[in-house]
Amino acid sequence: MKQGIFYGMKENLMIQFVYPDYELPQEYKDVINTIDHGDIVSSLCEDDELRKNADVVICHDWNGIQFSSFDKDRIYTLRTSKEDLFDRYKLLKGIISSSLRLNVVITDIEKFTEEDFKKYKEVLEYLSDVLKTCYAEGKSPQLNLLTDRMMLDGMNNCNAGVENITLAPNGKFYVCPAFYLSKECDGNEKSLDEVCQKGYSIGSLKEGLDIKNPQLYKLDHAPLCRKCDAYQCKRCIWLNRKTTLEVNTPSHEQCVVAHLERNASRNLLTNIRKYGAFLADKEIKGIEYLDPFDVLQK
Repeated sequence: MKQGIFYGMKENLMIQFVYPDYELPQEYKDVINTIDHGDIVSSLCEDDELRKNADVVICHDWNGIQFSSFDKDRIYTLRTSKEDLFDRYKLLKGIISSSLRLNVVITDIEKFTEEDFKKYKEVLEYLSDVLKTCYAEGKSPQLNLLTDRMMLDGMNNCNAGVENITLAPNGKFYVCPAFYLSKECDGNEKSLDEVCQKGYSIGSLKEGLDIKNPQLYKLDHAPLCRKCDAYQCKRCIWLNRKTTLEVNTPSHEQCVVAHLERNASRNLLTNIRKYGAFLADKEIKGIEYLDPFDVLQK
């Protein structure tokens, strides 16, 4: 950890620590506090003080949401499967109106079907109505699925491998935590599916950072994404590689989900302007497609 902090200082990096659910020994805390940093903590973390003061709180438990108290100055991230989201999305109303920002991360976008797209559109319409009511009452909460696109002028993706890298507990660097949590390639993969789901390191503290073909992680080397205006899309590098075997090429599912959010953001912007001037310099044009690849095919 000390070596990682030293590396971050040398490279002038902003360090974010992702904490385990158990409380860290004081020795670890003392080392962490030697540098300015951000704290990302699970809602299940046993360290009450850390959880209450974290920059970002990760929520995993839908059942606990309706009984939890939320801080209007705190950012919350909810990780959820699509099925759980479709079943319980109305519970988000309380979080949206009680927190500074809510990020909803769907963990299985690659499993979306055409029927799921229809359901997701309904979810976005409901959440849009919640936000519209908040803005009418003078509140301005943020929900990544809807409010991000209204405020952006260009792509604002995760930028893993470009602006962000992950240092894992094993001392190795990874493009993002998802690659670390996957098994490393051992050269004996039995199927294409196994290949695309395996992770790989991009160097270590001892050997330094070594990203192969680093240009492929950049927006200007993503033929579809560089011309797209679904600016809020995470353009998840891990999901790209898992579904298309290319880090710079998104799947059909990821594109459609992002464009459903984009279109819902456009409708929300129109609706909240009924209550006064809001982002007067921002416009989201109407489109007739949900997957840019369909336009290229024509």
